[in-house]
Amino acid sequence: MLGKVIRHLGHQLDHQARFTVRRMVATTNSLRKDAATKSAPEPVPESNIRVEKDKNITLIGINRPQQRNAIDSTTAAQLCEAFSAFEADDASPVAVLYGVGGSFCSGFDILEMSEDEKEEISVDILMRPEGSVGPTRRQIKKPVVCGINGYCIANGMELALMCDLRVMEESAVLGFFNRRFGVPMLDGGTVRLPAMIGLSRALDLILTGRPVGAQEAHDIGLVNRIVPTGTALGNALELATCISKFPQRALNHDRNSVYSAAFETSSFHQAVQNEIMLTSREIIEDMQNGIKWFNSTFKADTTHSWLKRDRSMADWDDEDVAEAAAQKETKKQQDELAQIEAEKQKQAEKAQKKSKSKAEDKSGDKDTSSEKPESNDKPKNK
Repeated sequence: MLGKVIRHLGHQLDHQARFTVRRMVATTNSLRKDAATKSAPEPVPESNIRVEKDKNITLIGINRPQQRNAIDSTTAAQLCEAFSAFEADDASPVAVLYGVGGSFCSGFDILEMSEDEKEEISVDILMRPEGSVGPTRRQIKKPVVCGINGYCIANGMELALMCDLRVMEESAVLGFFNRRFGVPMLDGGTVRLPAMIGLSRALDLILTGRPVGAQEAHDIGLVNRIVPTGTALGNALELATCISKFPQRALNHDRNSVYSAAFETSSFHQAVQNEIMLTSREIIEDMQNGIKWFNSTFKADTTHSWLKRDRSMADWDDEDVAEAAAQKETKKQQDELAQIEAEKQKQAEKAQKKSKSKAEDKSGDKDTSSEKPESNDKPKNK
């Protein structure tokens, strides 16, 4: 009897143990599932500013294509952060600013201002220290190349003027279209544009707000390159890469001196003094190293040889570019020789044809003279 009771209690204990284990497993699985759900990252919305690296070039893209890259306050803050990060990045000497999609930038997002309930909010947006569409009220510390496609208008044009060089697609359009809506220029356009293209032309664009095509923009010095549609970013990146190959200290010294002469000085003497005072010990060291390299590379009797190269000095050490240039020159010479030979052959055929024609004419004259003339004498009457 005692044994049966013990066996019965054992069965109950086993059942309870199995139930407890199953409940523990279920609880553990539930906790794991909850933990996985909580640890799963929430989807992060895509930034309005896209920042990438192509080797040592920083690419900064305005990423609001649905609004033709119009810049609201959030996008302006992100753009300021992107340029601050670029300025602090010692490994990146040059940046490229471009627009994602079909346009560079259509200016400030006016819809954001129209939705504000208070007038003071709109004024605060325009009077930010950095600028309404980005860091347009400061001089970026390193060179920036701008790739312009589609529409580059209003504050977007002022953003392009902030850059050092502008590459514009042949179908793109510039203009201060904000003139039509009574929105003033508050992102440095009235300061940079006259220094860039002259007072009279600047007033023409600012007062009329008319559209400006690529050819006119290039002719008046507003843009530096005209490129086929769809290639602004690639050509801007190529230009930035070329600039990045130069010694950067001397390059930035000259860049700063140019800006100082254009905006900070009131006389030629002061501008020249600033040019000298901006020189640092590091720049002198770079200059000495460059002179040593030049002297070791080019001897006294060969210093003229680099002038024969049909490529920029920045590509001296690029063997692929040198080979491509040599192939291009060889093909050019071959085409010229082929054209000369074709012209010679054409002249020879022409001369041969002319000689043959003369020979035929002489042969015809001989045949005619050898024929006996017919008698015209009438028979006499008997």
